[in-house]
This record gives sequence, structure tokens and C-alpha cells, in this order.
Amino acid sequence: MRYKRFDDLPVWNEAIDLAVQVFEFTSKPEFKSRWSLKDQLERAAVSVSNNIAEGFERGTNNELLAFLYISRGSAGEVRSMLSLLERMQAFHGLLQKMKLLKQKAESCSRQLKGWIQSLQDSDFKGERHVNQKTKRIDQAKREREEFLKELAEMRAKGATAAH
Repeated sequence: MRYKRFDDLPVWNEAIDLAVQVFEFTSKPEFKSRWSLKDQLERAAVSVSNNIAEGFERGTNNELLAFLYISRGSAGEVRSMLSLLERMQAFHGLLQKMKLLKQKAESCSRQLKGWIQSLQDSDFKGERHVNQKTKRIDQAKREREEFLKELAEMRAKGATAAH
């Protein structure tokens, strides 16, 4: 399935959820005197979804891939920041929430990796490269595949009827 809008992408929605949960997390009193940690964690979390969106809107797979790698890096940064906080005594009361946030960031990272791999294996160059000629070629390919599938089904029915 090809998505038409980035906000329909499951990984983008999970990344938005990650950012919302990070902002809820950083509103805790433990962050009151640690503005730079709070800011860095929030910025990394927002970067995951923003880079997915920006790459998607660029219209080429090469640019999308570059932004997906950046997004994946930001998910890693979120996990790294949370690992730092886990080691700081002041944040030990939030360990369970940090574990859940790390799992969500890891899920985003896994989804991005899968998408990256599928893009790298694809011949599709991106929406920017689609024109009337490529649309006709794609349509002809789909029609051929449907015809071959119907032909195979008819042959299978014929073979069954002959026995």
C-alpha cells in the first residue's frame, strides 16, 4: 500500500505518540532544574516525526531515505537520553515511565528500519518521478499481473475438472 499523506503512516503516528508522551514526562518536577536535559529530550522526540514528514514530502526516495535515517537517529537519541536519566539518582522515581518510553522509541526505530530496507529494495524512485508515462506502465503491469492470476486460476480449475 502506498500512502498519500505522511499523517496516515503508522510510524509517523507512533512517533507523534512518542513526542506527546515525552512532553508529558518532561513536565514532571524532576526536570524543573534540568532545563537543558528537558529541552534536548523534547527536541529529539519531536525530530522523529518531523523528519518522517519532511522526507515524505520531498517526493523522492533518496531524500526520503536520508530523512528516515535522521529520524531513526533521533529515536536513538531519545533512548540514549533516557538511559542517561536512568542512571541519575534524581530520576529513579520515573524508571517505569522511562522503560515504556524507550520501548516506544525502539518500536519507531524498528519500523523505520523496515521501511528503509523496503525503500532500498524498491525500483520506485518517488512521487516526484511519477508522470503519465510511468502511470501507464504501472497500470499495464497491474493489468498483466491480474490477467496472469486469472489465467492460473482457470488452468487450476481445468486441471481439477479433468481428473
